[in-house]
Amino acid sequence: MTIVFVHGNPESDAIWGPLRAELGRDDTVCLSPPGFGAPLPDGFGATVLEYRDWLVGELEAIGEPVDLVGHDWGGGHVVNVAMYRPDLLRSWVSDVVGLFDPDYVWHDAARIWQTPAEGEKLVDLMMQAPREARVERNTQLGMPADVAEAVADAQGDEMGRAILSVYRSAAQPVMAELGKNLENAAARPGLHIVATEDGFVGAGDRRIRPGERAGARTVRLEGLGHWWMLQDPARGAAVLADFLG
Repeated sequence: MTIVFVHGNPESDAIWGPLRAELGRDDTVCLSPPGFGAPLPDGFGATVLEYRDWLVGELEAIGEPVDLVGHDWGGGHVVNVAMYRPDLLRSWVSDVVGLFDPDYVWHDAARIWQTPAEGEKLVDLMMQAPREARVERNTQLGMPADVAEAVADAQGDEMGRAILSVYRSAAQPVMAELGKNLENAAARPGLHIVATEDGFVGAGDRRIRPGERAGARTVRLEGLGHWWMLQDPARGAAVLADFLG
């Protein structure tokens, strides 16, 4: 059974390298959302629903149900597919199910990206910085040197455009409206990864209850943050291996 990994913002599929190595399986595939390590096709608007439909198309091309694992926006795309096309999945895993809670409030950076002019300024600061500065910023976020370099090489103008579009398309109440369909995701086994030090996906009950509504098993990764798969890839791989069987 193929395991498909989908990453988020502002990343490339390099974030999965250490965890995939720990899994030690030869049936894993990484899919890069357009703009995030893959080109933005002509006419692709980089909205929440367009990313969902992109991922549906990729999974249809695989031709059999997969175990779908997502992080950050990749985790959002995973949940959207689980709600919309569970027939494409054997199981699903996401670390951002909390985004779909009706009371979720976007984090500070997201609210800036959602603000005209201010969002463009922040994206330019991030994406037009020299490569060395991008590598350094990625390292400060907790990425190992080789991953920080690979992610920096994927960052640029296209990623900047995708960031602005996807976040603006997801301004509330959009995520709350999408979350009304969470129960549909229970059609397939789900795993809600809760990295306790990740401050981007809500707090308290608002973070936990969407996973419960989706029928997912919740696993807490105590002491790990947003990039849990890089902080402790062995623990992350063990959690996935236990869930996937």
